Amino acid sequence: MAQEAKNTEKLVLDAQMLNRSMQRIAHEILERNQGSASLLIVGIQTRGVNLAERLAAFIRSIEGGVVPIGKLDITLYRDDLRHTAVQPVVRSTDLPPDITGKSVVLVDDVLFTGRTIRAALDALVDFGRPAVIMLAVLIDRGHRELPIQADFIGKAISTGQDEEVVVRVREVDGSDGVWLKTL
Repeated sequence: MAQEAKNTEKLVLDAQMLNRSMQRIAHEILERNQGSASLLIVGIQTRGVNLAERLAAFIRSIEGGVVPIGKLDITLYRDDLRHTAVQPVVRSTDLPPDITGKSVVLVDDVLFTGRTIRAALDALVDFGRPAVIMLAVLIDRGHRELPIQADFIGKAISTGQDEEVVVRVREVDGSDGVWLKTL
């Protein structure tokens, strides 16, 4: 008898928990930077952009004023392009022409091996030399291949190599939540 694929999902964060995590991260960012004066929030395409927009909205509601938001596509900076047969989808990058001197908060949904963040760092420095780059992630699942760590984490979870973290945001997927999927 052939073994059936498990393919099950376990809820990690529901919509309310995700929202609370983003609010907490916003407060932590403000505390660490003593306000929002020099901040630039940059989301990594795709879901990192939606999370960056939410962080900026929370910061705006706490501090007042406008926090600039950027979008970053890291596709052409990936180190695995030559190893894949799939044609990569290039999305837009929208950053100020010069980010020199800014306190950049790079935002992504899941931190795993660190390779996406390495690519994002390479892409960012093409736009200038920030005063500091900080990393905010909704989920840190471990299994790093590179020496990269997040400064702000919504939730750290233990995962196996046979598991996938599925993040859904209402702007892209119609609802919010995080699930751990067994493959």
